[in-house]
Amino acid sequence: MTSPQIHAIVPILRSFDEAATRDFYLRFLGFEVTFEHRFEPDAPLYLGVRLGGCELHLSEHYGDATPGSGLRIEMEDVDAFHRVISERGHPNARPGIQDQEWGWREVTVRDPGGNRLVFCSRIESI
Repeated sequence: MTSPQIHAIVPILRSFDEAATRDFYLRFLGFEVTFEHRFEPDAPLYLGVRLGGCELHLSEHYGDATPGSGLRIEMEDVDAFHRVISERGHPNARPGIQDQEWGWREVTVRDPGGNRLVFCSRIESI
């Protein structure tokens, strides 16, 4: 028997403040909304976002995810991404670029829920 083919891994990250989460992911990082769901108008938000091939779910529901999680998001040109988000600016994020000795160039940001997102590109010379 063959194993089923996996198409994607979609992390669920905890969020607490809808306005801050939208500003961070949509305006600052440039993600787009793929869906929004609430069981009732005043219920917690469950939000899908995408940037290129990276899809994330952001949940205000207690128990859906652990605050302070970490993700590595591989991309083609982390330097270009860094320039774009630096131009957009964010009051709680001024990420730098760091070269890691294991061969990755990284930009690390923390979202309003305390989750750590590491955007990274492989360093070609290593």
